[in-house]
Amino acid sequence: MSYKLSFAERAKLAMEILSKQPPVTLEEAREQARKVRERSTSKTKKQLALALVNG
Repeated sequence: MSYKLSFAERAKLAMEILSKQPPVTLEEAREQARKVRERSTSKTKKQLALALVNG
């Protein structure tokens, strides 16, 4: 992989890669966002859980 690509070359390459992917419906995108929200935890929640476990 060449690291000396111009911004325009990177943009063109990204567009080519995206054009090969299947289209995503709005409903699929919403479902994916919902799953990410459910699985993610905030930094505060992690710190609270560690505090409860450690002490």
